[in-house]
Amino acid sequence: MDVVLKTEFNDLDLVRRGKVRDIYDLGDYLLMVITDRVSAFDVILPNGIPGKGRVLTAISTFWFDQIRDIIENHIVSVNVDDYPDECVPYRSQLEGRSMLVRKAKPLPVECIVRGYISGSGWKAYQEDGKVCGIELPAGLKESDRLPEPIFTPSTKADEGHDINISYEEAVKLLGDDVADRVRNYSLHIYRKASEIAEKKGIIIADTKFEFGIYDDELIIIDEALTPDSSRFWSMKDYAPGKSQDSFDKQIVRDYLLTLDWDKTHPGPELPDDIVSKTAGRYDEILNILTS
Repeated sequence: MDVVLKTEFNDLDLVRRGKVRDIYDLGDYLLMVITDRVSAFDVILPNGIPGKGRVLTAISTFWFDQIRDIIENHIVSVNVDDYPDECVPYRSQLEGRSMLVRKAKPLPVECIVRGYISGSGWKAYQEDGKVCGIELPAGLKESDRLPEPIFTPSTKADEGHDINISYEEAVKLLGDDVADRVRNYSLHIYRKASEIAEKKGIIIADTKFEFGIYDDELIIIDEALTPDSSRFWSMKDYAPGKSQDSFDKQIVRDYLLTLDWDKTHPGPELPDDIVSKTAGRYDEILNILTS
């Protein structure tokens, strides 16, 4: 399978190249192309994961459809036949890994929901028993399920790490009404998605959403409940008290931690077996969730 690391659509207006997505301005809409790039420790690595962009596109499309009764999303179409004529020359590169989306104004806050204590949340909890200012019960173990899912926003960073903030700080950035609404939307989506995933043997430990304003209405944008924005764990293998095996690029991170690398650009090339194993994990979670 070919690996798409970078798109070069010379007669289209490239407005942003993120860690994974290339975004083009088509006038009334944006064209979002999901590449196979993979990043770790905020560094984009030289080689990508075959099929990763197609997996992310398919999973996002699945979830956007599942949560449409909660909130509208930014997708106009994922069918290249519906795209403007200027996209036709690039059909082969766009099929299965692109979205024609509405031009929403992104909110300056990422909306994270945690149902389990892991990752940066676990590190924060170990320091003072709190995550983003929310006091949690004493005595929690790593990967424990929380009594209730919690909303833990962060600031957006184009480069480097996002910074966890309190809900009160999110209010300062968004205003009372919008902050309250995105918190409620985030928790509602997480609960519904968790119910769906658990029926398929998958725990959604935490996930990240992005929202935007379109025609004066809040909509969900970017991606939804993918392995790049969420921690997916197997219910049958779940064992609190330690980190869990995730359906994502954890294989890549674990490999990189064995190297003498200072986590700065340029990153090391991934060996074929690590690439193959990671691609397999992405395919596996796609098949589980969407079957």
